Amino acid sequence: QVQLVESGGGLVQPGGSLRLSCEASGFTFSIYWMYWVRRAPGKELEWVSTISSGGDSIYYADSVKGRTTISRDNARNTLYLQMNKLKPEDTAMYYCARDTHPGSSTGVGSHPHLSDFGSWGQGTQVTVSS
Repeated sequence: QVQLVESGGGLVQPGGSLRLSCEASGFTFSIYWMYWVRRAPGKELEWVSTISSGGDSIYYADSVKGRTTISRDNARNTLYLQMNKLKPEDTAMYYCARDTHPGSSTGVGSHPHLSDFGSWGQGTQVTVSS
């Protein structure tokens, strides 16, 4: 059974940092491209970042570029998102998601649907507020 379990969210002041984690199980994590996406209150799902199966290809949305680092530890079946210089507009539920097929990216737009992915977790809430 495929499972993705996010953690690490919370309440943080503007300018602060958080490290989100996503523990994967039930599939061969190391052969799938992985994603972070987020949904702010009342808004569409927004693509945040992508990392290839081996971690050598990485992409970021402009809204987080320069403040965010995606990484993965294939030995631990874990995906990470380090978020720095957080802004109130980063407030959202953050989801990790797995590609539909192993070995390559099927490609996602800037506003995907969770159903565009092979699997996704329950999310972890990030709230940036003073």
